[in-house]
Amino acid sequence: MKKSILILFFLTFYIATYACEVCERNQPKVLRGIVHGAGPESNWDYVSIGITAIIAVFTLIYSIKWLIKPNENNADHIKYSIFKID
Repeated sequence: MKKSILILFFLTFYIATYACEVCERNQPKVLRGIVHGAGPESNWDYVSIGITAIIAVFTLIYSIKWLIKPNENNADHIKYSIFKID
């Protein structure tokens, strides 16, 4: 039962990720078959998406970097206030 529900879920998700025929026809060649809805109205849409993607990648890289090695070695750091035994 769980296996059939899982297969149905992934099959539905797979079908929903591709564009329908009308959306595919209205999209530019680069995005054809990938996305639904109206296509980009100008080249500035591509620029804004590119800048947003770059910011998201940098944010991901630095958040992973600082989670792995935070470099908070200062003795006055707030995290050390809970370690003090009075």
